[in-house]
Order: sequence, then C-alpha cells, then structure tokens
Amino acid sequence: MSESGKQGARGAQLVAAGILLSRVFGLVRERAFAHYFGNSDAGDAFRAALRIPNVLQNLFGEGVLSASFIPAYARRLAEGNEVVARRLASAVATLLTLATSVLVLLGVIATPLLIDLIAPGFEGEKREAAIRLVQIFFPGTGLLVLSAWCLGVLNSHRRFFLSYSAPVLWNLAIIGALFLYGGRFEGYALGERVAWGLVLGSALQLLVQLPSAWSLVGGIRPQLGLGESDVRQVLTNFLPALGSRGVVQLSAYMDNLLASLLPTGALSAMGYAQTLYLLPVSLFGMSVTAAQLPAMSSATGSEAEIAMAVRAQLDRGLARIAFFIVPSAVAIVGLGDVLVGAMYQTGAFDASGTRYVWAVLAGYGVGLVAATQARLYASGFYALGDTRTPLKFATARVLLGIALGSFAALLLPGWLGFGREWGAVGLTLAASVAGWMEFVLLRDGLAARVGGGGVPWGLQARLFGSALPAGAFGFATKLALGPELHPVLRGVAVVAVFGVVYLGLALALGVPEARGVAERVRSRLGRRSG
Repeated sequence: MSESGKQGARGAQLVAAGILLSRVFGLVRERAFAHYFGNSDAGDAFRAALRIPNVLQNLFGEGVLSASFIPAYARRLAEGNEVVARRLASAVATLLTLATSVLVLLGVIATPLLIDLIAPGFEGEKREAAIRLVQIFFPGTGLLVLSAWCLGVLNSHRRFFLSYSAPVLWNLAIIGALFLYGGRFEGYALGERVAWGLVLGSALQLLVQLPSAWSLVGGIRPQLGLGESDVRQVLTNFLPALGSRGVVQLSAYMDNLLASLLPTGALSAMGYAQTLYLLPVSLFGMSVTAAQLPAMSSATGSEAEIAMAVRAQLDRGLARIAFFIVPSAVAIVGLGDVLVGAMYQTGAFDASGTRYVWAVLAGYGVGLVAATQARLYASGFYALGDTRTPLKFATARVLLGIALGSFAALLLPGWLGFGREWGAVGLTLAASVAGWMEFVLLRDGLAARVGGGGVPWGLQARLFGSALPAGAFGFATKLALGPELHPVLRGVAVVAVFGVVYLGLALALGVPEARGVAERVRSRLGRRSG
C-alpha cells in the first residue's frame, strides 16, 4: 500500500475508533431512553422537538464546514501557508459564532410556529411539551455548531480521534440525566430534565475540543475577513453546501411531518431505527470520508494530476467502505430483529416494539450501501471546489423522496390492507429508493470529472458472496437459540457467528480488505500474548 493509502487507512481507523466510542455511548443512551419512554407521547414529543434545533446543527455544522472550510484550510496547510490558514480559521469562527447566535435567538422566539410546521399532528399537552423542549434544546445545539468548527480544524491537521470521540461527553450527560431523574419523574417532566442534560453535554463537547483547536490555529482573533479571497471562496462554496444540507433538512422535515400524522409510536420507532442505521453509516462511511476529504483536498499540481490523486483516494475509500457496509446492510435487513431486541427490548419496549422497529430499520437498510458511498462521492466534488453539483443531486433526491414518501406513508398501507402505523416503513423505503438515485448521479458525475467507475463488479460479487451466506448462518443461529434467551445474549451470539463467517469467506475469496483486517487482528493478538 502506498504512503498516502496508509495515511488514509490510519486516519479512517482513528475516525472509526472515535465514532465507535461515541456510538457505543449513544447506544447506551438510546437503550436508557427506550427503557424510560418506550413508544410514548412523551418520546414522540422529545424526538420531534430535537429535530427542530438539529436543523441548525445540520445546516451550519460538520457537513457544510466539510464542504467549504476544510478543503480551503487543508489546501493552505498543504502549501505551507500557515499564516493565511490561521486567518481563514479565525474568520470562519467569527462568522459562524455571529450567525449561530442570531439563529438560536430567533429559533427560541419562533418555537411555537416551528412546532406547528414540523409536527402539525401534535395537539394539547403534547404540543406544549414539544415547545418547551425546543426552547431548551436550541442553545445546546448552537454550542454543537461551534464544536463543528473545532472538528474542521482538527481534521485538517489529521487530529481525528478527539473530534469524533468528543460526543461521548454529550451522551454521558444525557445518560446521567436519564438515570438521575428516570426513577423520580416520568413522561413530559422527565423529558424536560433530560433536555437540560443535553445542553450540558453540548457545552462539554465544545470545551473538550476547543483547547486543541485553539492551539493549532494559534488563537482566534475575531475578524470577518470578507476582503480576503480565501474567506470569499469559503462563503461562495458555503452557500451551495448550505443549500444541500437545506434540502436534506427539508426531507427530514417532511418525514417528521408525515410521521406525526401516523399513530403514536411512529416517530419514536423511526428515531430508534435511525440510531442503529446510522451506526454503520458513521463507523464505515463517515470515518473513511472524513479521513479522505483532507487528503483529496491537499492534492496539488495540474488539473490532470489533481484528478488522478482524487481518483486514487476515492477508489481506496470506496473499497474500504464496501467491505464493511455490504455485510451491515445484509445484517440490518435479515437480522434486524436480533439487533433491535439486543439494543432496546427492556422496560416499556417489548417484543412487539422490536418487530415494528425492525421493519422500519429494514427500510433504511435497503439504501445503506448507496447512502454511505454517496458521502464519499460528494466529498470528491467538495475537494475539487464544486459544491453546486451535489446540491443539484441532493435536490433531486429530496423531491423524489417526498413524493414517494407521501404515497408510501399515507396511502399505500391502506391499499395493501395494513394498519396506518406501517406508513413509517413506507417512509424509510422511499428514502432508500431516493438515496440510490442520488448515488448513481454522484458516481457518474464524478467519474466524468476524474475517471473511475466505483467499486469493481468482481469485488462487489465477492462481498455479497461472503455476506449472504453469513446472513444465512446468523439466521440459523437465531432460530436455534429461540426467543427465550435474553435479547442481549442472543444478539451477541448471532452477530459473532455472522461476523466470523463473513470474514472467513471474504478471506477465502481473496478480498484485500479482509486480509488487512485479519493481519491487524493477528498483530494485536500477538502483542497481547507477547
């Protein structure tokens, strides 16, 4: 493997390690939340309320900064122009702080209107509780936006672990609030206290990253820097990237709106499913993308040389993502009940809730391969300074998703003779279909710019040839153990069998990434035995 390939793999491992740590605590958080809230009105209100300020985080946070700030900042660092890079970082921090402060204030004031827009099905006490929760959430979300600036600085300097493990503190604060107040309060009263724990966690997530980011940029000197070309370039790229995130948020808003019109539990079920779905997206999609973006952005030379460097990084990243995401998709669709049961089946969350969330999760799983690889393709455009093309493709995806989701959520269940609650499954399937369309557009569009055609068909065949039999072995293990075994023990056993069979078959079929994983495992075991 080349030196750049080793650096990319090492960066992806650090991102994955940080994400894994934060996701483990995130799963503990979700399990505790499911225990105390189940699929209740209070759980629906909490989920819906959190979506509103999260729009601010998603619009101005990591995704947009990755598209606009990181490529420009990383390029200046690669050129050795640290003075200009530091001025750019200070200007972006200043502009981000000003914009976030204004939007947080406006969000708190406009909360009743926002609730009516995002959850029109909420009435009475449920609506009032959601309003109170949103007004608590907004300041915390503003702090998370500022922590995304720290992540951008740290990633550009290849300091991956701290930025992606920092959310552990956010999760710990929420978990602490759940355990502290869960036995003394319930319903909406418990939701408000957990919301304050979230705000505390947001502050901790920012504060743990700020010293390192501050040191790397040599301190922040408040300045707008609007006269500097780099700042103008970031703002030029920022607007289309903001538009891309905006249309994604429109999609999330429509999903939330449609789910609020379904029976109680639909919103909560989608939230539980998203937590499990986003685990492989983050571990194997985001980790590789986060590591590859600075590397692709640092490419210098002629246009042809830059295209060649981007293509090489892209091909390595896609193969690495596919190795992990293909079996993840098979496990989510075929063994999702085991995963959901191990994660959530406790307290107010019973076996029927497990089956319902599995169905919703399987809808997401259909589009898992497309969603993760699309992230890397979009970053390829960002590295080339093009944020407009991903915006066009994201807009097409959202429009298709809204059209399909409206039909699949509100009309299709009745036509097929199912209850209205199964509209949530229609929503997730519609999102997957639209995601595949965006993936194809991004893949073909970037191939026209830098060449390459994605993951080779031969490699894809070997990956599915390993994952599908592994899924069959996992399913047989599930049936053999039976439903009487504790869901956690059952989940561990099934996942272990699935993982061992997949890795063994991938090694037998000569999958390169499997050899790398096996070598790393043997090396670590050798160090421990020594």
